[in-house]
Amino acid sequence: MRIYGRLDCRSALRHIAAGHYVPHRVFFADEVTAVTAGYRPCARCLPAAYREWKQQS
Repeated sequence: MRIYGRLDCRSALRHIAAGHYVPHRVFFADEVTAVTAGYRPCARCLPAAYREWKQQS
């Protein structure tokens, strides 16, 4: 699953520190672009957006 989130997301930073994500990291100008590209919100750093996405799924 493709996930978008905040740059300061503690969960993502923890995974990056462990050597994950880095080769596959993508940056978007805004949330609309991320969603259009098929990404979903991070449940940790964007809980409200994640709950909304989950209800729509």
